[in-house]
Amino acid sequence: MTFWQTEIRLRPRSRGFHLITDEIESALAQAPVVEVGLVHLLLKHTSASLTVNENADPSVRSDFETFINRLAPDVHPGEGYEHTYEGPDDLPAHFKSSLLGCELTLPITGGRINLGTWQGVYLGEHRNRAGSRSLVLTLQGE
Repeated sequence: MTFWQTEIRLRPRSRGFHLITDEIESALAQAPVVEVGLVHLLLKHTSASLTVNENADPSVRSDFETFINRLAPDVHPGEGYEHTYEGPDDLPAHFKSSLLGCELTLPITGGRINLGTWQGVYLGEHRNRAGSRSLVLTLQGE
C-alpha cells in the first residue's frame, strides 16, 4: 500500500465557484502511480468549500453562487449575526463552507481521478476578498 501527501496553494480567486480539477491532477502527477486507490482532499479554510459537479457549462457555477447566496446571504453588522469581524460576508462564508464541506474523497483508477464525464471539482470561494487557499492531497492505494 502506498501513501503520499502534498499540500498545494491555490491562487486567489474571486467569489464564486471555480473548477480546480486540473490543479489537483497536476499535483497528483508528482505522486507515485496508484492503479487503484483514493485521494482525500482537505481545504484548510473555514470560508471556502469543495464539491463535485458539472464541469462543462459555466452557467452551472454561476447558478451555484446565486443559490448558495440565497441560503446564506451577506448581512451587515447589527442585522442579525454576531460574528461580523471580517465584514458582512464573514459568517455567511462559514455557513456555506459547512453546508458544502471542506473535504472530498475521490477514487483513483490507473493513476488518475475517476470522475464522470461531466464532473469536476469546484472550489467554492465564499469571501469577497479572499487570498490563496491551501489544499492537502492524501493519496492511498496500490
